[in-house]
Amino acid sequence: MSNYPQYLKYLDTHEYIRLDGDIATIGVTAFAVEQLGDIVFLELPEVNVSVSNKESFGSIESVKAVEDLKSPVTGVVVERNDALMNSPEKIAEDPYGEGWLIKVKVSDLSEINDAMNAADYSAKVEGE
Repeated sequence: MSNYPQYLKYLDTHEYIRLDGDIATIGVTAFAVEQLGDIVFLELPEVNVSVSNKESFGSIESVKAVEDLKSPVTGVVVERNDALMNSPEKIAEDPYGEGWLIKVKVSDLSEINDAMNAADYSAKVEGE
């Protein structure tokens, strides 16, 4: 069983969210990284672009597959992790720290209530 940080919320599409006030840091879980394998390309939105809850905001490509990245919240991108654009493999090294993808100024904080806690997410992925 993997350990997923308790301070994060999780989507069933394997993104995580960390909320600091009304700023959400979004990334992909260690489970997603493990399933993808070697990550070779990342597409992320520019700063000041709007993202919508449960809608795609970019993609992550590995040697195995290309997957859409889904936003857990609606809001405006205030920062993206440009360091990953040239070195997407770094996501695997620290997915919950330096491997974050984007930061979003959230317009509706109640959307986060739809996300799973660490225990529920862990139970979900153990079944996959």
